[in-house]
Amino acid sequence: MKKRFLFTFAMLGLSSMLFSQTWIWYPGDYELWLGNRMNNRRTERGAFFPPFWKTDSHYVVVEFSKAIELEKPEVIHLAVEGKYNVKIDGKLQFGMPGTIRLEAGRHQLNIKVWNQVSPPALFVNGETVKSDSSWKVTFEDKEWIDESGKASDTSATLYESAGRWNFDSEDSRPSQFTLPRELKQPAGCEKRGNGLLYDFGKETFGYLVLNGISGEGSIGIYYGESPEEALDKEACETLDFLRVEADKVVDLSTRSEQPKGASYTMENSKAFRYVYVEAEAGVEPGNATMLFEYLPVEQRGTFRCNDEELNRIWEIGSYTMFLTTREFFIDGIKRDRWVWSGDAIQSYLMNYYLFFEQDAVERTIWLLRGKDPVTSHVNTIMDYTFYWFLSIYDYYMYAGDKQFVRQIYPRMKSLMEFVLGRTNEEGMVEGLAGDWVFVDWADGYLDKKGELAFEQVLFCKSLETMSLCARLAEDDEAATIYEALAADLRSKLNPCFWDEQKQALVHNRVDGRPSETVTRYANIFALLYGYLDEKQGEQIKNSVLLNDEILGITTPYMRFYELEALCYLGEQERVMKEMKSYWGGMLRENATTFWEKYNPQQQGTEHLAMYNRPYGKSLCHAWGASPIYLLGKYFLGVTPAAPGYEEFTVRPCLGGLKWMEGTVPMADGEIQVYMDKKKIRVEATKGKGYVYFDSRRKPKANIGTIEKLSDGSYRLPVSAGEKVEIQY
Repeated sequence: MKKRFLFTFAMLGLSSMLFSQTWIWYPGDYELWLGNRMNNRRTERGAFFPPFWKTDSHYVVVEFSKAIELEKPEVIHLAVEGKYNVKIDGKLQFGMPGTIRLEAGRHQLNIKVWNQVSPPALFVNGETVKSDSSWKVTFEDKEWIDESGKASDTSATLYESAGRWNFDSEDSRPSQFTLPRELKQPAGCEKRGNGLLYDFGKETFGYLVLNGISGEGSIGIYYGESPEEALDKEACETLDFLRVEADKVVDLSTRSEQPKGASYTMENSKAFRYVYVEAEAGVEPGNATMLFEYLPVEQRGTFRCNDEELNRIWEIGSYTMFLTTREFFIDGIKRDRWVWSGDAIQSYLMNYYLFFEQDAVERTIWLLRGKDPVTSHVNTIMDYTFYWFLSIYDYYMYAGDKQFVRQIYPRMKSLMEFVLGRTNEEGMVEGLAGDWVFVDWADGYLDKKGELAFEQVLFCKSLETMSLCARLAEDDEAATIYEALAADLRSKLNPCFWDEQKQALVHNRVDGRPSETVTRYANIFALLYGYLDEKQGEQIKNSVLLNDEILGITTPYMRFYELEALCYLGEQERVMKEMKSYWGGMLRENATTFWEKYNPQQQGTEHLAMYNRPYGKSLCHAWGASPIYLLGKYFLGVTPAAPGYEEFTVRPCLGGLKWMEGTVPMADGEIQVYMDKKKIRVEATKGKGYVYFDSRRKPKANIGTIEKLSDGSYRLPVSAGEKVEIQY
């Protein structure tokens, strides 16, 4: 039976629906402002820890404009975040009017807003005139008056379509946005030493609350994803100290104060399962509860099968994604709490099979890009820049939002100009001063010098993506240039990196000389992007993917792509065993969310350590939820074949299971799939496509005509509203 969850409640008037009327702002500005608040919440044992990459901000003066034609007079109401003026048909109005009367006919409405603290934002409410994304915005109108009184030519002004989220009422001011909170009680509490150790039952995120503080003195609060971390006052990753005085409580890390009352809520949110509270003599901390903070998202994707361990893996993966899906898609909830492009692209893909939360994807893409001028790679990481490009066309395919691509395209173009300005004589990229060449966290030496095959593969795919997006933005000249650059680079991949004897792409080339080292990374991505022929794909499967002598992958981050490559090669049964071994291994270590990294050779508290810190590993990390994507795309087998699922492909594969069923969400619909060893059932609420399947006997279907593709290989067309059943 299909199972659905609504993780939480209605979101203060916000949802994934598109409203006709919203607060509007310069595109990307609110996302930058909100993202700066997110990225600057990180602490390192109580010390403020800001991002180390360039931080951009919103434009402080923005002009909003709209050409209007009214059949009858209309009074419109304005709500504005900032100081503003209004021009009607070029005439400046007195003061900052809250209402405007417009006569019947054509009008040009211009509203200029200044706000240094938060993004200039506008809400317009009339019978027919309302603020929405059809309004035009600019950060410089280039209007000046010469000595004769003649206004300047403003044709060089760059106007964009207004940015928006779903702040759909005058009272839902963007600058006041906060995520909802829900009171949670601890699952248990026990005396430890001089304090109390609280257990909230599973990994969680929010604000600790102390109820019934009395007396005067200091309180230490130590958070942990494990009891060992919470009890280790000298090494736990996050902590707080309070000083309780006669009439107030002072947070010693932020120096903020609250009046002493019945309860005290910590100023900053934290990730934890366990909390150790210890007070000095003379002060009583009371009991602890928490306010759970979340982004309300509906779990629209589902998966169930005959294997209960796999069902548990899906559920834990879903909860991991829920915790890391916030105002933006973040990496892990305990340590960084930052927005990283490499983490985000995987979150987007998992999101398409779980929540289909479009607004969070767009917000994250805007935030990661920032503004011009470009001075470094995204997050300073070369590969993360390429993932940023790739994520945009992925989003277009899943959501079908051409307008978003057109809006973000200018920033794609300027970022690609930065990349092209850093290529060598061969047209390849290599790490230069200030570049972080990441690839992966590896349990072994990973050479980052010279031209990495992995980076060239990502670069080539990014150039192809730029060509596709340029076509969507009607920049055909640039599209032709990107296409030619991609073709040139692709033609060099095999001659420069393929080693026939090793039957694989070698890891890198230094001073024009290929290395002897083979790693998995370039081979995986070249396979997934179709840069290798069928023979090379089979060679790589045996010489790299199934070769234990090649440096192994221990992060869920790259395991995501490694297992996808095996699925691409039809190795779903092998992938099923790997998922049960790897993610099942974390479950056997009592994980309630999936980790940043897992090595089955480690034991006990070794699993908690990373970065040479005993509790440095994140035990709730977005890239740990990979099975959500793998099961949706390669077992239920659902992928868009045209933007926005106007056409789709369903290629289900049991991969060793007896039966499975699930739902894959679309922007405004879903596809349901059921499969056992004898039948397949598919039902879609929008679009059309094909169900592909293999059968040793002649198959039958209740609707449509089955087409034979080759011996044992078939497909059946399916359209929205049809309940298709195939006996195979």
